[in-house]
Amino acid sequence: MTEVRPIGSSAPEDRLKDRSLYFNREISSLAFNRRVLEEALDTGWPLLDRLKFLCIYHSNLDEFYMIRVSGLHDQLEASVTERSADGLSPTEQLKAIGEIVRRDGEIATRALIEDVLPKLAENGVRVVRWDAIETDQRKDLTAYFENVVFPVLTPLAFDPAHPFPFLSNLSLSLAIELSEKDESQPHFARVKVPPSLPRLQPVGGEGSAVFILLEDLIEAHLSHLFPGMKIRGASAFRVTRDADMEVREDEAGDLLRSVAANVRRRRFGAAIRLEVDNRCPERVRELLRGQLELALDDVYETAGPLGVSDLLSLLRLDRQDLKDTPCVAAASSLFSTPRSAFDAIKKGDILLHHPYDSFDPLMRFLEDAAEDPDVLAIKMTLYRTGTDSPIVAALARASENGKQVAVLVELQARFDEEKNIQWAQSLERAGVHVAYGVEGLKTHAKIALVVRREGNSMRRYVHVGTGNYNRVTSKIYTDLGLFSARPEFGHDASELFNVLTGFSKRTKYKRFTVAPFSLHEKVLALIAREEEKARAGRPSSIVAKMNSLVDANVIRALYRASGAGVPITLAVRGICCLRPGVPGVSDRISVSSVVGRFLEHSRCFSFGVGDEEEIYISSADWMPRNFFRRVELMVPILDEKAKEKIRQEVLEPLINDNSRARDLGSDGEYRRRTPPSAENRVDAQQTLVDRLARRGLRGVPSRSE
Repeated sequence: MTEVRPIGSSAPEDRLKDRSLYFNREISSLAFNRRVLEEALDTGWPLLDRLKFLCIYHSNLDEFYMIRVSGLHDQLEASVTERSADGLSPTEQLKAIGEIVRRDGEIATRALIEDVLPKLAENGVRVVRWDAIETDQRKDLTAYFENVVFPVLTPLAFDPAHPFPFLSNLSLSLAIELSEKDESQPHFARVKVPPSLPRLQPVGGEGSAVFILLEDLIEAHLSHLFPGMKIRGASAFRVTRDADMEVREDEAGDLLRSVAANVRRRRFGAAIRLEVDNRCPERVRELLRGQLELALDDVYETAGPLGVSDLLSLLRLDRQDLKDTPCVAAASSLFSTPRSAFDAIKKGDILLHHPYDSFDPLMRFLEDAAEDPDVLAIKMTLYRTGTDSPIVAALARASENGKQVAVLVELQARFDEEKNIQWAQSLERAGVHVAYGVEGLKTHAKIALVVRREGNSMRRYVHVGTGNYNRVTSKIYTDLGLFSARPEFGHDASELFNVLTGFSKRTKYKRFTVAPFSLHEKVLALIAREEEKARAGRPSSIVAKMNSLVDANVIRALYRASGAGVPITLAVRGICCLRPGVPGVSDRISVSSVVGRFLEHSRCFSFGVGDEEEIYISSADWMPRNFFRRVELMVPILDEKAKEKIRQEVLEPLINDNSRARDLGSDGEYRRRTPPSAENRVDAQQTLVDRLARRGLRGVPSRSE
């Protein structure tokens, strides 16, 4: 950890660039994943929820290596000498990453194989090895192997006559050592565990809660693949490759075709990490490492299964006794009447807080727009819509009903590109005008606009949100969505879509703040305004909730405001490069992180107190990529009821949480808050879930259900 040097009480401007004031982004990202892992270790969670956190931990780690670690390797190959904000070179960062991942990985493996899986077994949910399966059940599994698995497998030999087989990204394989029965010379072969088949195969037929891993089933039947050969050993291994995708639009005239090609090439990026199970012999490990051109530090051994995130499928079991109490979302009473969504929105702004508020009003909004004869146009951005999206179906139906529908599909939504390409093509087939965004920028803003004829005039209805238009994630991510018929919002929405779909160069708006044009400047100005208030002896405050805080200029602005006396409360779920609690610099800044049953995804910011308080919601975190390389949106909350809802349901609960919240110290460590007693325990998310349960509310079905 970087040493904190005393700055003094007045922190001169040049000292605010001191590297000791900033945490390393990569290490902070791993610290967040450690907090996820700690939830898996918490015996207060039901067993399947603990398994869920373990799966999320491993999934996060996969993405971290594919994107962040691959970037550090790129820096090394390019002989980049620039250091990170905290002063670490790429080599030093990679060394620190390896140490942290090995430490936490060992903890995660022990938790899985010594705690969570054995306790699940006690409750009837078991993952077993072949030698623990009874004879009759083995017969059924052998039949499944012969009829389903065997035809898909392709054993690949490696010797002077056969080149080393390509190992695709995140592919799970078995390394097989074998020999002629009368020879001692070993041969090597690789068998890929087919991702097209379920990783967990039921033992005893459908509906069983006993499973065998697909690789164990294959290993038990290797004689079918290598008849006449002696099997000397088999061990699982897994390769992680560079998956960072850069679409250079100046080199590709057709963005859609370019992204599709890059998605295909992702499988072939340079190897970054090799994971092996602890049965893997040293000679096989060295063979794999050499062929993949990896260093010793790039090899990770584990005593448990590889690709743990695949175990997430166990959450589909109908075992509510092993899961947390369901959260039944509430429906806005304003949408509960047979009248149209537009009648409700016309009465005033409506703020929804997912997953506590249902996603159904948004579907009602789009479905009413698709069917209403007075609706003339619908415009919308789509970033991650998920599989079988009812939103896409509603937009297609609107187009078929003769409405002008324009959709901005962001093809570069990381790891969702293929789905988005499919949605784009299906929408085009339905007659929707599909655009792919502004050249050189990723469109991350979440906004929908409906233009409706009412009498002799047109009225515009707007929805803006902090999260994706995705029904599935709306049940597991916390996000905010605002409906409004304010004329200035409608005007700004139209202007923004003209930028996204046409050649408009609009950068200034009446109420919206849009990146990359003015968001960074606006955030800095809002922070500076609170600083000026404090210096003048007036009440001041900054309360901000986001996923990540990385931008150095914003961090320095927060340091200045803290030094001037502004109380600053930050709820940063993930990466935080700001160091709180440094005397004279950040001693008025507190940083906390909440990791709970829902992913805290909403971004909202409060500046000022009393009548001077301004509250905003945004699609953007305070990171350089959001400020300068994306189209992002920040919108003021002007309705007093909506402001109060954000205070009561978002900001205050997170500040008061003493159960799931962890406070970031100036030493970089996150320390979990401890309730003074069981009676005074505050879990911000559970408080809202309990409030819904007491009210007995249910979501209103959309018309498509």
